[in-house]
Amino acid sequence: MRQLITPRVVAFVVGLLFALAALWALAKGVGPAFATFGQYGRFTEPMAESEFHKYPEKRDFSFNGPLGKWDTRQLQRGLKVYDEACAACHSLKFVSFRDLAALGLTEAQIKAYAAKKVVPGIDPVTGETTTRPGLPTDRFPSPFPNDIAARAANNNAIPPDLSLMTKARHDGTNYVAALLTGYRGQPAELVAKFPDAKTGPGLHYNPYYANLNIAMAPPLTSEGQVTFDDGTRATVPQMARDVAAFLTWTAEPQLVKRRQTGWAVMVFLLFATGLAYLSKQQIWSAVKPKKN
Repeated sequence: MRQLITPRVVAFVVGLLFALAALWALAKGVGPAFATFGQYGRFTEPMAESEFHKYPEKRDFSFNGPLGKWDTRQLQRGLKVYDEACAACHSLKFVSFRDLAALGLTEAQIKAYAAKKVVPGIDPVTGETTTRPGLPTDRFPSPFPNDIAARAANNNAIPPDLSLMTKARHDGTNYVAALLTGYRGQPAELVAKFPDAKTGPGLHYNPYYANLNIAMAPPLTSEGQVTFDDGTRATVPQMARDVAAFLTWTAEPQLVKRRQTGWAVMVFLLFATGLAYLSKQQIWSAVKPKKN
């Protein structure tokens, strides 16, 4: 009898018990939930988000594709849109003023731009916290001293930092452009079918936002809200595209350079592969195959 109770038998019995327990849980609890799972990985029970949420349409940006390049004029326009329409609520904590040189700004322009910003500092005499004009080495300051102040000024919602926003969202560049132009009235059929999804006080309906209702008020409201230095007509879609391109640059400033490096690496690897093949042919050319 002792010989029959081997470790292998014990392991088999334990595994069988686990399998039975999993089948029981699947039948009693998890099964009904997955029975309502739809064709595209969503629950078939109707939800406002699944029926009315929209995905951003594709837009043509200069940096799209393997041979894309930054449009510095567009990035400068995007910086101005951020500065005049977004900076009052959203920070860029991972971007320094001196990084703007990549946008074509001169050293003098960067110094002048940074000096207009107020950044935290330390009084050299008393050691107390104070403020001072920005320097090129400083990063973009936060518009709020802390999260409590941010919530108090934004309907109890903390505005997210925008430094990496286009990397934090799927299809981030198009998402930002679509979100900024997506504000509209809530459809009557949505409210009739999903009364609980009605846009509440302090919220705004936007079908490109995950749950359709967003606390951020429309930041781009009218044509000419921003005056571009290059004379480009500042329509709402244009401003949205420009700031989306700028935030793509803040999230991945080395995007174009990385792609260029990738092409150089591919060319080198193809060349090295050719040399390796020719070397192999040269080394083994004198070796004759054995006959059976």
